[in-house]
Amino acid sequence: MIVTHPFFAHRVKMAAGGFMKPRLVLISVFLLARIPFGVVAQSRTAAGVWNGAISLPGAELIVSVNLQQKDDGGWTGTIDIPMQNAKGLPLSNIAIEGASISFSIAGVPGDPTFKGKLSEDGSAISGDFTQGPGKFMFKLTRSQTGRAAALNRPQEPQPPFPYDAEEVSFENKEAGIKLAGTLTLPRSPRPAPGVVLITGSGPQDRDESIAGHKPFLVLADYLTRRGLAVLRVDDRGVGGSTGSTPNSTIEDFATDVLAGVLYLKGRSEINAKRIGLIGHSEGGLVAPLAATKSADIAFIVLMAGPGLPGDHVLYLQAAALMKASGAGAAAIDQNRKIQENIIAIVKAEKDPAVRESSFRAVREKVLSGLADDAKPIAAQQLEGQLQMASTPWFSHFLSYDPRPVLRKVQCPVLAMIGENDLQVPYRQNLDEIEAALKAGGNPDYTIAHLPALNHLFQTSKSGLPAEYAQIEETIAPSALDMIADWIETRVR
Repeated sequence: MIVTHPFFAHRVKMAAGGFMKPRLVLISVFLLARIPFGVVAQSRTAAGVWNGAISLPGAELIVSVNLQQKDDGGWTGTIDIPMQNAKGLPLSNIAIEGASISFSIAGVPGDPTFKGKLSEDGSAISGDFTQGPGKFMFKLTRSQTGRAAALNRPQEPQPPFPYDAEEVSFENKEAGIKLAGTLTLPRSPRPAPGVVLITGSGPQDRDESIAGHKPFLVLADYLTRRGLAVLRVDDRGVGGSTGSTPNSTIEDFATDVLAGVLYLKGRSEINAKRIGLIGHSEGGLVAPLAATKSADIAFIVLMAGPGLPGDHVLYLQAAALMKASGAGAAAIDQNRKIQENIIAIVKAEKDPAVRESSFRAVREKVLSGLADDAKPIAAQQLEGQLQMASTPWFSHFLSYDPRPVLRKVQCPVLAMIGENDLQVPYRQNLDEIEAALKAGGNPDYTIAHLPALNHLFQTSKSGLPAEYAQIEETIAPSALDMIADWIETRVR
């Protein structure tokens, strides 16, 4: 479940989200979980698998709960919230007395708790869900199959595939780390063009999993069916890759990408002169940088890539997200001042102890303006956000300006942003990207803003991150077609 409060937002993964998933904007609390399968009981008992939803303002958050009674009469259970890509959180404080049922999710801020009643026929549990000061209705229905609820993701590819997929790994010798991923290869009689996919901010897996979607899995499948070899890789410290994403910077990520390009050059199935990069969100910062460091890059695609310095992007992002969420000008202005305060500390204070002390002062000031019942959960979330603000990644990102780099890029560039993107607003960022490419004399660039598409390039209504999981579409066909068609004209 998502509880929001003005100030920061950790990656909406939510995310984010791509980049900016969003880092600074609203505090977001995500309840993560999972549910193992259980035995379906046919009598009026709480034991079994229960699927349903928490009714949030403007959204239904799908959940699945597995309750099982132990031999000693006690209870054990787990919960799954597929819309937030989370599985496996144990339940605690399970109490079942007659028709009354209650349980909490262990180790999650705000003490998320379900309190409900079992229906007369034993087919449903309904009641109230609370987390911190928030209170919402929920209803669960017994699964007749014993299976947890699953999100409908019609674009996720299913075997058999008309191409080959390999688990691969390679070294970034410069950084001393190993990177692991998946290489999909078209079944072609001659070497195929290749692309390396670059994820957005925060530690992400090779599929760029977010909000129950796997955008890079869908993109890789589509492009490989169109004749391109695609390498998608776990970020540093994720899956089979070593290293640490929070302790790395955009400069470091560019070396990872070039290590991937070097790996592809060594594959006989791939045309070494036709290797390009596709970066989403923060990956749209990494791709141009990598392209300026190697003559081996044949083209780059920037999907929702920023064209402004990091701090400017965060200010725009915060205002856009808050406005779309119904916040007034005064609240948006207040949030901007808090952001500016935090960012000023990050930029000015190099001494960790002094920076920590300054952060504490901001924390206390923000909490002092909140109602007492809102403070506990806000305090925990602020703590996480301030820890993130202290990382090398964040400090570097704030000051990173992509425009000087873009002016040096001479390979073909496709820069595309959805018109409903609230995390990287399209007008300001595309204008700056275009101006930089033009100023640098790039002979082949395409700038595109796609109607109704959000930060993930889904067809959307508002563009708010809360929609990401609710939308069944992972990437709009129009976006997939644009990318593949544009690349094909440059690698023929």
